[in-house]
Amino acid sequence: MSNLKKIELPPQGLKTLFGVQDQNIKYLETLLDISIGARGNEILLDGDAKDILTVEQILNDFSDLFDGGNQFSDKELRDAFKQIAEDRTYSLKDYFTKSRFNPSGKKQVTAKTANQRKYIDAILSNDLVFGIGPAGTGKSFLAVALAVNALFQKQVSRIILTRPAVEAGEKLGFLPGDLQDKVDPYLRPLYDALFDLVDGERVAKMLEKRIIEVAPLAFMRGRAQTLDSLLLTSDGWRKMGDIKIGDEVIGSDGKATEVVGVFPQGKKKVYRLTMTDGSSTVACAEHLWQVKTMEDKRRNKQPRVLETREMLGNFRRNHQYRYELPLLSAPVEFARKEILIEPYALGLLLGDGCISDKTSPAFCTADAELVSSMEFSLAGMNLHFRRKTEIDYVITNPLAGRGGNKFEPVRNPLTQSLRELNLAGTKSATKFVPEDYLYNSAEVRLAVLQGLLDTDGGPVTQKNRTCRIQYSTTSERLKDDVIFLVRSLGGVAYCRKRKAEGRKPGFASGREVPYRSDSYILEIRLPQYLEPFRLTRKARIYNENGGGCPTRFIKNIEYISEAETQCISVAALDSLYVTDDFILTHNTLADAFIILDEAQNTTSEQMKMFLTRIGFGSKTVVTGDITQIDLPRGQRSGLKEAQEILGNLEGIEFVRFTDKDVVRHKLVQLIVKAYENHTNERDNQEEQKRNS
Repeated sequence: MSNLKKIELPPQGLKTLFGVQDQNIKYLETLLDISIGARGNEILLDGDAKDILTVEQILNDFSDLFDGGNQFSDKELRDAFKQIAEDRTYSLKDYFTKSRFNPSGKKQVTAKTANQRKYIDAILSNDLVFGIGPAGTGKSFLAVALAVNALFQKQVSRIILTRPAVEAGEKLGFLPGDLQDKVDPYLRPLYDALFDLVDGERVAKMLEKRIIEVAPLAFMRGRAQTLDSLLLTSDGWRKMGDIKIGDEVIGSDGKATEVVGVFPQGKKKVYRLTMTDGSSTVACAEHLWQVKTMEDKRRNKQPRVLETREMLGNFRRNHQYRYELPLLSAPVEFARKEILIEPYALGLLLGDGCISDKTSPAFCTADAELVSSMEFSLAGMNLHFRRKTEIDYVITNPLAGRGGNKFEPVRNPLTQSLRELNLAGTKSATKFVPEDYLYNSAEVRLAVLQGLLDTDGGPVTQKNRTCRIQYSTTSERLKDDVIFLVRSLGGVAYCRKRKAEGRKPGFASGREVPYRSDSYILEIRLPQYLEPFRLTRKARIYNENGGGCPTRFIKNIEYISEAETQCISVAALDSLYVTDDFILTHNTLADAFIILDEAQNTTSEQMKMFLTRIGFGSKTVVTGDITQIDLPRGQRSGLKEAQEILGNLEGIEFVRFTDKDVVRHKLVQLIVKAYENHTNERDNQEEQKRNS
């Protein structure tokens, strides 16, 4: 049944719509079951009712766009007609407003097929998109265009472009030239897309500053630490080389996070990074660090992620350090363990206690409040505090010498506990915090630290600065233990050493007392949510002058040597984990637009390594053609495996291109279709043979 419809357009609009020798309208007639004619300014539509509605919508959109001053080329209109014919929910307005963008002002990018449009929408809407299909369908070019657009709109801070260099076995050792010369042939399509979209000089500057990184997959993955680097777990420190998938390490929130990827990296050049608080760790040149600069903090911007080599020789500006590292946002959560002595009381004893084991334990202080606190904390041991002098108290068992079997001595429970902890017999220069207290709950660790600070520490005020904490000890091991406690709670501790030799003697009881041991002075800053003191007079000064403000900056980076390395990725949202000296680091690519091209030539291990590197705030596109796999025989394609494993996961989208999406020479589309038909025919024949 014939349906007739009349629509009116201005003469110039009619001329633009029909095109040279009416080619545009003739093309639209081949796509739909409809006849389109013109009589003056009127357009006559005749054909299927549904097709008439589609063309009517096209003409209405065209009229609105034309009246709005839009310009149209014949090719653009024909591309739009094709996409609308393939997807009737798509409109001409969508084509000229949504699916076209100009990333850098140099070249406008437009989806030329319905699948390309679906691909663009998928990338804009999802953090991980797979574009799978034959060559010439625009998978790589559109991904690079969207990456450039995201960079220039400041949605990401860097672009990572990578592809496996399978033809060279990912070793690239037999090609002439330096590294760049060796990898360029395999990365040329990505370079071509970049230079097509952005001015060459601008691309060169961004490549030099590593805002854009183009590298083979084998080189991109090498963000690693040495095998003897320490990683913090719920049970204590473990070497990087001993970490396996499924293990748990401590994240930036103090909680355990699962290791989801472990990747040996072989020998690499490694560097020691030393921080302003004396902490240090070793990592390779490509290892990633989340840092904030002064400008970032002033403008309230998110942290940036830099490689070790990007900060070499650049960690100071004027008199200030440039790169601030993050600290734990909450104390490390170790499992609670049973303890023999109440933790605050233990801290007091380590500070002002005499536990030589030659006599009953004693406590020396002029603060009556500390004596009361000690008595209260040890109440469960049923002890007696006997005052010996104005400042000396002997801690005894009140049952000693009161009847009973004279051949069975009555033990002092505090002495017994100190012996079990191997503390009995220690002196000022040999005291330490037992391991069961170091690797215990945050409440236990803080209580020990409060006891130590209430005795041998104190608040230090300074004009126009927040209050810091100073602590001193002559025991090197106790110094290390206090630093451990502070760092595990999210603070920082700076240490300096005062030698005993040459120091002016002290003065006590009317005589000079020479120093017998070197002393260690710690400058401590704890997070604001922690109270470092229980002693009233110290707590009042600290709170009145505002504590907190712990910071840690990168102080120095120096090359060490070559070493065996390994990298890991963790499940934490911010990708951070705790390494040596409670330093936070990670191996994932945050705030980046990452493109893995020619992914059909990745191995299963490479694909998993790549996908588990996706960091917070990043967008990732994986492209490939599973009909053109160049891997050695018997080796499974990581892209094919990813389709099977990830196909149903929410937040991941697969866009599949066909020969209809080829936008190169028309022969390419025919060639792709011919090969596809041949492959299907061969597969059917093999299937019939197996079934016969």
